[in-house]
Amino acid sequence: MTPFPVSLKKNESLVHVFKQLGIREEDLEESFIRSGGPGGQNVNKVASCVVLKHRPTGLVVKCQQDRSQAMNRYFARQILAGKIEAQIYGRQSEEAKRIAKIKRQKRKRSKRAKDKILKSKHLHGEKKQLRGKITPED
Repeated sequence: MTPFPVSLKKNESLVHVFKQLGIREEDLEESFIRSGGPGGQNVNKVASCVVLKHRPTGLVVKCQQDRSQAMNRYFARQILAGKIEAQIYGRQSEEAKRIAKIKRQKRKRSKRAKDKILKSKHLHGEKKQLRGKITPED
């Protein structure tokens, strides 16, 4: 693996993760396309977005986090390693957990849950009505 423009420690860490997961550079298919969004003339003229495909698993990663193509190559490999690790060990990735949490939050409440909430609100309202108004004493 060619070293990326990051520290030696980060490069070695990526190589170690690749070895641990059994990912070989020969199994990766890398292509470059133009990025979108902020970045000015560099983004518009240079194909800095990296599309990385792992042939054995069929996983595809697209990365355009940085203006630099070399940095995007590094980030794409990191993301791919994370996805393959989640697939191998059967763990949900952080992204999948985040999406699942949002879905749970947006899900409609059941009729029973709504009734329970309304009942507690009603009881609270009755309790508040029993309180008398406070009048200032002269």
